[in-house]
Amino acid sequence: MILVTGGAGYIGSHVNKELHKEGYDTVVLDNLSYGYEDAIKWGEFVKCDLADTEKVESIFNKYDIEGVMHFAGFISVGESVKFPAKYYKNNYKNTLSLLKVMKNNSINKFIFSSTAAVYGNPYQVPITENHKLNPINPYGKSKLMVELALERESKLGSPEFKYSALRYFNASGADIEGEIGERHNPETHLIPLILDVATEKRDNISIFGDDYDTHDGTCIRDYIHVADLAQAHIKAFEYLDSEKYSIDGENIFNLGNGNGFSVKEVVDICEKVTGIEIKKEILGRRDGDPPILIADSMRAKNTLNWNPQCTDLEKIVESAWNWHKKQN
Repeated sequence: MILVTGGAGYIGSHVNKELHKEGYDTVVLDNLSYGYEDAIKWGEFVKCDLADTEKVESIFNKYDIEGVMHFAGFISVGESVKFPAKYYKNNYKNTLSLLKVMKNNSINKFIFSSTAAVYGNPYQVPITENHKLNPINPYGKSKLMVELALERESKLGSPEFKYSALRYFNASGADIEGEIGERHNPETHLIPLILDVATEKRDNISIFGDDYDTHDGTCIRDYIHVADLAQAHIKAFEYLDSEKYSIDGENIFNLGNGNGFSVKEVVDICEKVTGIEIKKEILGRRDGDPPILIADSMRAKNTLNWNPQCTDLEKIVESAWNWHKKQN
């Protein structure tokens, strides 16, 4: 059985579904501060905050857990700049508490939901895993702090401890079968924000900066379908048991498609998919937004035999739109 922390959230719920499709049993831990209980359609559910170490310990005592996939992190860059302590406490301190409980129970497999934000402003694109780590906001810093803690534990702590850190670029889209999708409150991700304009939930889409050094002046990002992300987690978990497992950086993987789309291009594709004109508002740049983030994911493809299936941005938006319409 696999413990999925944050399994009521966007990525955690999709991974939970994929795990069950692959024959795994799961127990989902979530405090529902940002997740949704109705997204937990598979496995057992325990409402719990990671700060409650006694209750977390009881979960390990009750269930036969063989490993942990950890998604219970706060993800808003803007919020992290305003409230950094909130991010360091939840994303870093609570993860350390989880690792301690795992160690107490001799559980030694850990998949960590990390982020491309650990790179900061890239000096080369596409970005490889060997790129300098220089996060420029508390969100990215909190994730890097966890990665460093995992490295220490793997090298200096329990010799049996194995982990993989997966650095996401822009997770996007929704379950192809329409059972679950992307919901954040407040919403901060570009595609659902644009689709909110299409469904008249908001008046316009804010474009933060149109004077970047890119072809149309807006930020460029690498969008990866959430189902492809989910498959990468399963392959990474299987990798922990393989003979080729390595702790010398080869257990850290970028997850992206290697293609970049500007904010304006994403708006155009959303207009094409929905058939609705999207009103736009140009605002100033936001702090902490690098101009370009594009992944080099060859390590994941070669080492994990990961093969993304939904790489066309129009198809990604279509899956999101199908889910979005059901919510209105």
